[in-house]
Amino acid sequence: MNVLQAIFLGLLQGLTEFLPVSSSAHIRIFGSLIGCEDPGSAFTAIIQIGTELAVLLYFRHDIARILSHWFRCLVSKDAKGWERFGSRDKDAALGWYIIIGTIPIVVAGLIFQDFIETTMRNLWIIVVTLALFGVLLWFFDARSRQVKTIDDMTWKDALLYGIGQMLALIPGVSRSGGTITFGRAMGYTREAAARVSFLMAIPAVLGAGILEAVKAAGETSAPSFPGWGVTILAAVIAFFVGYVVIIGFLKIVSTFSYKGFAIYRIALAVFVVILLLAHVLTPLSGA
Repeated sequence: MNVLQAIFLGLLQGLTEFLPVSSSAHIRIFGSLIGCEDPGSAFTAIIQIGTELAVLLYFRHDIARILSHWFRCLVSKDAKGWERFGSRDKDAALGWYIIIGTIPIVVAGLIFQDFIETTMRNLWIIVVTLALFGVLLWFFDARSRQVKTIDDMTWKDALLYGIGQMLALIPGVSRSGGTITFGRAMGYTREAAARVSFLMAIPAVLGAGILEAVKAAGETSAPSFPGWGVTILAAVIAFFVGYVVIIGFLKIVSTFSYKGFAIYRIALAVFVVILLLAHVLTPLSGA
């Protein structure tokens, strides 16, 4: 991977990470088309740290409030029973819900890590997940009411959000797409579903990125890892682009539906099928 390719993939990561279109699928597809073969799951996970730092910056006040309330309830001498778990404090409760929502992706990631990093990066699988979750997002966004906000979340809702996020371990599902689809199916407003997606991603994505960075540090000679220089460059670009996208995305979903994103997912799936049938792309390799 050269510098121009790293810049392109950083831009791509920043543009697609927060949209329900699957950033990992875009990195896998377009990374191959520009001659990087498959950049690999380690590269993908590490540059996602850049976009998650953008989330930390944008939601810094929300995060500080949630953490302060969570710790205060947990260690308070006056808290009784379920009060330590936020029964009387919605911000403290939200902290627990984010933890609950993170458990499924952590467990599945540890159990199926090798399978995710190899077999699941098959482009035919990505085609299916892009199209399938495009249809599901379109269906639930059109049919579901917008009645719930973040304040209405329960531990059961948090677990369902977590399952949606867990499915994003499969390239093409999209972490934000999975959580937003599950959120809309449960009746959350479009903006609330997006905000939950952003907040719930922080521990999962940062954890995965740090883990892959530690692994890559000990395996710098691995052929699937493109090198630290281009990886860090892509992550920095993803950070700046991602921050701008967060601002724009929240404004868009507060006014418009997710229909356009669903159509884009289906169109991208068709595009990849054409490239595969024309042998421009190969399922388990590059262009």
